[in-house]
Amino acid sequence: MATLVIDLMDRRPIWALPDRARERIAAAVPADWTVKFMETPADGSGDGIQRAPPELLEAVRGARVYMGYGIPAEVLEAGPGIEWVHSGAAGVGSSLGPEMLSSEVLFTNSAGIHAEPMSETVLAMIFHFARGLDLAVRAQREGRWSARSYWAADAPVTEVGGATVGIVGYGGIGRAVARKAAALGCRVRAVRKRRAAGGGDGVEVVAGEDGLNHVLSWSDYLVLTVPETGDTRGMMTPERLFAMKPGAVLINVARGRLLDEDALLEALNSGHLRGAGLDVFREEPLPGGHPFYAHPKVVMTPHVSATTRRFWDRETDLITDNIGRFVRGEPLRNLVDKDAGY
Repeated sequence: MATLVIDLMDRRPIWALPDRARERIAAAVPADWTVKFMETPADGSGDGIQRAPPELLEAVRGARVYMGYGIPAEVLEAGPGIEWVHSGAAGVGSSLGPEMLSSEVLFTNSAGIHAEPMSETVLAMIFHFARGLDLAVRAQREGRWSARSYWAADAPVTEVGGATVGIVGYGGIGRAVARKAAALGCRVRAVRKRRAAGGGDGVEVVAGEDGLNHVLSWSDYLVLTVPETGDTRGMMTPERLFAMKPGAVLINVARGRLLDEDALLEALNSGHLRGAGLDVFREEPLPGGHPFYAHPKVVMTPHVSATTRRFWDRETDLITDNIGRFVRGEPLRNLVDKDAGY
């Protein structure tokens, strides 16, 4: 009898497996399968990797499928018969250890599931700077009724429609940002690793180093949605930050280690950049007293851009669809390219 182990009871209530998802997953497996739902609190923050508790290692012995927040190496060691693993997180870097890379286990993730809320967070950050909400928040905090900063000849208040939006990383999240920005009347260019067909719907797709350099100098808003890999880690160097269009806004909802935070502060303090919208950071939680907390040109959220009460509707759709595909021997959705790192 095949066994499916579900380890998605996140310690954070909004991410914890709800009863309605349990019922749908249980109904999707064949009658001769066993489903084990783990009750031990898991941690889906970041890539969701953590050490596996003893009760989980016992549960995966003899299992064919494991689903959790990240894939601990101990799970693969304890469950040599596992054929497919699925992560409720989108990032996979922490799961790609030697055990995973050397195995033939199918690995799927939740890339794209977070696209809708994350793209809305990006748009909120764009509007924050375009409409001068940073000026309003600062005046409100200081108890001032002041319109003078909006009336100045060099006031940084403009419109979103007609702005240029560059997107680095044209996967599920990048596509959602592009679609919504284009619908608002923005001109959108997206950078892919390799050249491919155009994006359509008002989105131009460029590729490679030349494409990235062009988008850096062209964008009023530069949005990072690329996965963290050996190729992308540290990609936003001081040189690239200062190659951005003067007065532009950088938005990062991908991973903190994509950019040089010290250089970003320099670009903000020097006036080269209008602002930065940050959901992810090199060190999380961001240490107390970090300059980002009080910086007038930074709007930040604590790595919550994907948070939504609708997550489990989309995640359960993905899981149940893939269970059917696995049983029928069909290709799985969201299959991770272990060598590429996403």
